[in-house]
Amino acid sequence: MPDVSQTRRRFMHATATVAAASTIPAAMANNESTSRAKRTLTTDVLVCGGGCAGSAAALSAARRGAKVLLVEKAPFAGGIITSVGLPYFDGIANIRDNRVVVRGIPLELLSKSGVCAADAKKVAKHNPTIPNTFEFKRLLDQSFQEQSSNLTVLFNSFLCDAHASGGRIQSVTLANKDGLVTVQPKVVIDCTGDADVAAWAGAPFEQNAEVQPLTLHFRVGNVKNEPNLSGPCRVALEAAQKRGELPFYYGPGVMFMFGKNEIYVHGVRVPADPTNAADLSRAEMQGRADAHAMFRAWKRDVPAFADSYFLEAYPWIGVRESRRIIGQHVLSEEDLMTSRRFDDAIATGCWYLDLHPNKTTIGSANDFKPEKVQPEPYDIPYRSLVPQRIANLLVAGRCHSATRGAHASTRVTVTAMAMGEAAGLAAALSLESNTEVAQLDGVKVREALSNQNAGPFTDN
Repeated sequence: MPDVSQTRRRFMHATATVAAASTIPAAMANNESTSRAKRTLTTDVLVCGGGCAGSAAALSAARRGAKVLLVEKAPFAGGIITSVGLPYFDGIANIRDNRVVVRGIPLELLSKSGVCAADAKKVAKHNPTIPNTFEFKRLLDQSFQEQSSNLTVLFNSFLCDAHASGGRIQSVTLANKDGLVTVQPKVVIDCTGDADVAAWAGAPFEQNAEVQPLTLHFRVGNVKNEPNLSGPCRVALEAAQKRGELPFYYGPGVMFMFGKNEIYVHGVRVPADPTNAADLSRAEMQGRADAHAMFRAWKRDVPAFADSYFLEAYPWIGVRESRRIIGQHVLSEEDLMTSRRFDDAIATGCWYLDLHPNKTTIGSANDFKPEKVQPEPYDIPYRSLVPQRIANLLVAGRCHSATRGAHASTRVTVTAMAMGEAAGLAAALSLESNTEVAQLDGVKVREALSNQNAGPFTDN
């Protein structure tokens, strides 16, 4: 038979606890209602994703005077540079003579990173590297804070859904510490890389059944700085693969980039679908396993690694390819290889057609024959940032409208930034002229970019 007095004491204790909870946090109840009231936000421009393209888009629109909300899932901006750890400013200069072909925000950020002059016409190499990825995070923080009157940043915020009707995005849903938040923007710029918002809103897109592999970058400390270290590293990885310890890899790219006894490694190669949550999770785990397998092989077989230690793998695996929108113009390989000129050009690309296969390639990143198909600097038209069917949506970065071959060149860091700057300016111009971005004259965007020392190289 239960102890009635004990049950009563438990009940009285529970009642007292509830009473205390209902009286002590009276202000908390008010805060909760206030918090709920804040869960619907309005903004002129919503920039989805704070990577290379999104950071430039947010700065560009805010500097023009638009009210901008930047949403990023990481606790910092920078995307492939900071989350994936790739320090290269690929696409800033022509490979043939190191002439700078992209100005504006990308050149500004490279200059403020201490790599070149603010008005540089040439750089030391066609793909310069920034000296410190943490400092680049801080540079973006500071750049955003300088625009705080127009720019609100929400880190640690995941985009969840987009609602479109009448040919316009009416709202975008995100999740963060405030719960589920509804954002009602006038213009949306999708810089997610995967065209998540565009796809959810119903914009046409394409994605190949097999996309380029994903790569996790990592660093190893206390390595003896010996010449031609890549050679014995390559031999060790070939042996590891034969033993079944390493399914795929490339290169490897082993570089003393950040310190005299610390290497930075390109080499992981994981086939996956980055738009599938389960497959992306599998790829992240496989990437970490492969990075550590490489380290173990080198520590065992390469004398320079005898006293080394695994320093870090960057938090995200790098994605090269996924969805590409089908826009008002689909940029093609022919456009690139003939250096086709467009009246509505808003950016210049110059990178080679960098297409990674889903297999091991020893000593190189790809197996093109010729190894690298290299176009001259080419135009990217405004229309390739404009999706079909959705009037108030732009995209920038690797999810813009291009064939798979053309995208292999346009997907790189600086080219993405240049597209982002153009998209941000276009969004602000559309609000000034009360014109949907889908109907905006790309020639006007080009002119506005040129007036602020940005836009295509042919405007120099």
